[in-house]
Amino acid sequence: MAVLLSLSASIGWAQKREIAKGTVQRIKVHSQLLEGNLSGDSADRYISIYLPASYQSGSKRYPVVFFLHGYTDNDAKVYGLQPHWMTLPPMLDTAFAKDPAHEMIVVTPDAYTLFQGSMYSNSATTGNWEDFIARELVSYMDQHYRTLSQKESRGICGHSMGGYGALRIGEKNPDVFSSVYLLSPCCLNSSADPVTEMMPQLLRAEGIKTIDAFNKTDFFTKALFASAAAWSPNPENPPFYLDLPIKDGNLQPDILHKWDANRPLNNLDQYIYNIRKLKAIAFDAGNKDKSIAESIEKLNGELKKYGVAHTFEIYDGDHINRVAKRMEEKMLRFFSENLSFK
Repeated sequence: MAVLLSLSASIGWAQKREIAKGTVQRIKVHSQLLEGNLSGDSADRYISIYLPASYQSGSKRYPVVFFLHGYTDNDAKVYGLQPHWMTLPPMLDTAFAKDPAHEMIVVTPDAYTLFQGSMYSNSATTGNWEDFIARELVSYMDQHYRTLSQKESRGICGHSMGGYGALRIGEKNPDVFSSVYLLSPCCLNSSADPVTEMMPQLLRAEGIKTIDAFNKTDFFTKALFASAAAWSPNPENPPFYLDLPIKDGNLQPDILHKWDANRPLNNLDQYIYNIRKLKAIAFDAGNKDKSIAESIEKLNGELKKYGVAHTFEIYDGDHINRVAKRMEEKMLRFFSENLSFK
């Protein structure tokens, strides 16, 4: 019996060791669409790329999934090149070892900016991020890697700010992407009560006049600057070239209206014909991530109203504690079932 147990353990260990590993490349891609942004961020962007284990040994072409990271993150963290709460490549190795027929290339641009996140939006202050991803980056991948260069083989997804970006970009570009998955997507709807929900951070933000002071403030106040840079840019308002929705301690309704116009739940009606062109859409969030869970409940209701087929789930979790597991067990399966592999 001891020998059998030892042999069994040895076989199990060997099987674990035999999982083929993909390759991570971190390259720089120049973007003409990000040139001249008023924040002074480089138009040469790091891009992390996961190539599945079989990529190096054949001529096969692969579907591509574009994964967009969250606010304050970057591509290096997601791909294990810097410490982080989640590392993508081991998940991909494990999933593709179980299902090698559905290996994919996964691509993540570094969207960390002067304000610690681009919101994946087109803006004179931050640059044309959504067009960079949907046009330039997609084109670069098709030209330099063995991709299946058709929308049926292309998906987009993301976590938090990245989930917002995936919906924003996906609903505008159904000719580029066929499938969209949102993990705990932020920023889908407007604040119900800006005075109560945002005023402390807005007052703090109004007092910030330098990048050094910005870097020392709290997460949510920083997020206000990132949102303003993306959704209310102002080329005539240095040094940040943005308008906050507060001035002299008073809310600025015109700026809030600009922000509201960038909330997907506010403009979904205008993109419903595009959304209907997508092959598949899915989204989830943890029940303890209350405001985001409520927003995807609303998204579920809106899509049902229009008869758009989708998958939706609220699970037991918060904003990050089970996201890695959801990615491995839900998101990758979603793309394996909905992307074309030929």
